[in-house]
Amino acid sequence: MGVITYEQEISSSIPPSKMFKAFILDADNLIPKILPQAVKSVEILEGDGGAGTVKLVTFGEGSQYKSVKHRVDEIDEANHIFKYTVIEGDALAGILDSISYVVKIEAGPDGGSLCKTTSKYHTKGEGHNITEDKIKEGKEKAKAMFKAIEAHLHANPHAYN
Repeated sequence: MGVITYEQEISSSIPPSKMFKAFILDADNLIPKILPQAVKSVEILEGDGGAGTVKLVTFGEGSQYKSVKHRVDEIDEANHIFKYTVIEGDALAGILDSISYVVKIEAGPDGGSLCKTTSKYHTKGEGHNITEDKIKEGKEKAKAMFKAIEAHLHANPHAYN
C-alpha cells in the first residue's frame, strides 16, 4: 500500500470561526441546500456527529460519483480543525483503500481565513496509482464548494454568528 499526499490552501474573506461553523459544523445541512447538484444528502449511519461517526454522502445529479461513506476522526472547534476519512464508495475507484483529510481553517489577512487541507490517498497495493488529473479534479470541486459557502455567507451576513 502506498500513500500519496496533497495539500491545498484556499483563502476567504470570511473569519475562521464563521467559516468553520458553515463549512464544517453545518455542512451536512448547508451544502445540499446551496449545491444540490453536488451533494444530494448526508445521513448519519452511526454515531452522534462527533469522532467515530460514520456518514453516507449521496452525491447530486451533477456528480460522477454516486456516494461515499466517511468517518469523522476528530472535530476540534477551538482550533478549527476537522479530520475525516473516506472509507467506502465509488470515489475510491477500486484503487484506494481510503482517503484521509485534515482541514484547518486559520486566520488569514484582513480578518479573513485560510483553509488548509492535507489529503492522503491510501492506495491498494503498490501497482495502483491515482492520476494527477483525478486529484486536481477533486481539489477543484472542493474549492468550488468552499467558494459557494463563502458566497452564501456574504449573501447572508447574519448566519453563523
